[in-house]
Amino acid sequence: MDKPRKAFTSAKQVAELAGVSRSAVSRTFTPGASVSEETRKRVISASEKLGYHVNHLARGLLRQSSGIVCLVAADTDTPYMSRMIRMLVRSLQQAGKVAMVLESSENVDHALRQTLNYRADATVVLSGTPPQSLIRTCLDNGQRLILINRDDQLSGPHNLSLDNRGAASAALRALLGAGCRRLALVNSEAGTPSLMTRERAFVEEAEKEGLEVVVTRNGHTSYEAGALGARRLLSSREHPDGVFCVTDLLACGFMDAARQEFGLTIPDQLSVIGFDDIEQAGWSSYRLTTFSPNVAALAGRVVELATMAGGAEESHRDLIEVPLVRRDTVRQS
Repeated sequence: MDKPRKAFTSAKQVAELAGVSRSAVSRTFTPGASVSEETRKRVISASEKLGYHVNHLARGLLRQSSGIVCLVAADTDTPYMSRMIRMLVRSLQQAGKVAMVLESSENVDHALRQTLNYRADATVVLSGTPPQSLIRTCLDNGQRLILINRDDQLSGPHNLSLDNRGAASAALRALLGAGCRRLALVNSEAGTPSLMTRERAFVEEAEKEGLEVVVTRNGHTSYEAGALGARRLLSSREHPDGVFCVTDLLACGFMDAARQEFGLTIPDQLSVIGFDDIEQAGWSSYRLTTFSPNVAALAGRVVELATMAGGAEESHRDLIEVPLVRRDTVRQS
């Protein structure tokens, strides 16, 4: 038979053991509050004996602040997303916040509604685009919303977006500079605003140069989808000589299939550019030329917005440049 769960030690129990008031216990654990040194020592001693820990959640709710920042994300096992979440969690904890990760692969609306149940101070939406009506509900409940790389013109939330159009234009220039004229783009079927912006911008910039881009979209944004893209693009005799993969994970799958299944050499016969600068991009087997978002700076800006004073509806829109990191997958002109 299971033993009944032991209850947490209360501040009242600490006060009784220390021989002080309940408010004295509260002041002892409140930074900057007035309490005598003798009282502080007695409270700390009693707390250590009883194993007492401050209930920050209850304290936060009393002052209308839970200290919770929710991270709503899908594909959390992919290299870029896992790195982003890890950096955000670390940065938020250093700022004294509690980070809560909610999976949104099935339904971003459901995940966002959960953040209201937890009375989150702020929510960072890393995946999916919530409807405007739900955004309004969150704002009306005093929750600050931060959308990452959504590219949507939604009113109310903060929006931190990578310069996807600028990156796509830079990718085209790099491929043209390498002498590529048969261009292709590898995307997934995810249809997220950031991926579609990269696709549209690359195609539009190529059209300005009088060049056509063959686009392939396959499955989830995964290694396997990149390999499938290679099979579809490289089976014809007139296969592309320059390819922009809208994520590094797609690029890694594309490159492996191009080399192992079609016997192509990179970059001599085929130049490839990715996006995200995941750890694998720098591995000797890839040495992928790619665009590198400053994840640490992005996380720092999220913390700044999540903890800033002011109303939930004060909106900021930041466009973040993404530099091109040149490695070995684009021919030198």
